Amino acid sequence: MTILRHDGRAFDEMRPLSFVRDYTKMAMGSVLVAFGETRVLCTASVEGDTPRWLRNSGKGWVTAEYAMLPGSSSERVRRRVSGRNQEIQRLIGRSLRAVIDLVVLGERSITVDCDVLSADGGTRTASICGGFVALHDACTRLLLSGKLPANPLLSECAAVSVGMVAGRPLLDLPYAEDSVAEVDFNVVMTGDDELIEVQGTAEGKAFSRQELSQMLDLAAKGIAEINQVQRSILSVPPELRNLDS
Repeated sequence: MTILRHDGRAFDEMRPLSFVRDYTKMAMGSVLVAFGETRVLCTASVEGDTPRWLRNSGKGWVTAEYAMLPGSSSERVRRRVSGRNQEIQRLIGRSLRAVIDLVVLGERSITVDCDVLSADGGTRTASICGGFVALHDACTRLLLSGKLPANPLLSECAAVSVGMVAGRPLLDLPYAEDSVAEVDFNVVMTGDDELIEVQGTAEGKAFSRQELSQMLDLAAKGIAEINQVQRSILSVPPELRNLDS
């Protein structure tokens, strides 16, 4: 298949991907993640306590918050927690908890904040990819400082969008494609090729099981590429900092 898209990519080609670690210096872990023109600042903050319902359980907690900042899209986004924001931040939290041992984490909480600086499609999937890197660096700093007995992370976590546009399966949709897609999927997987979550719906046109398989195969290909980038940059440990948590 030799489909070329409006930005010149092949149907199974990712947008340019980058992670800038320690983009901010105050958080235990932070990264600026870019998928093409989509950019999300992800920070991981550690607290020495857990939600009330987890206290004295021997387990920690990982949660997430998500927001699109004013100026991140062509129309100003209001500063509020919308239903969409809540749905996305729950997805991010579920995804990250799937790859961490909460017992090894101990009775502490890590909040991963994902703030969209520039939105051109795939903000939730970019948030998951960047959120994992920020979470990794926070956990690694806890480990290097002697706060943890072992690294609680079990595998990588990454996500990507796929969809059917004009009857064609496409990987990593920018807004121009996402806004006209007949089918839109967000797929989250571990670095061991296991599925964490699949969100998908037809937007006015049903899709076949064969097309579903094509989209899942595309997503798996894209996520494997993201995992390779994550592993490459995370092969160098973050600088140790003074920690209180």
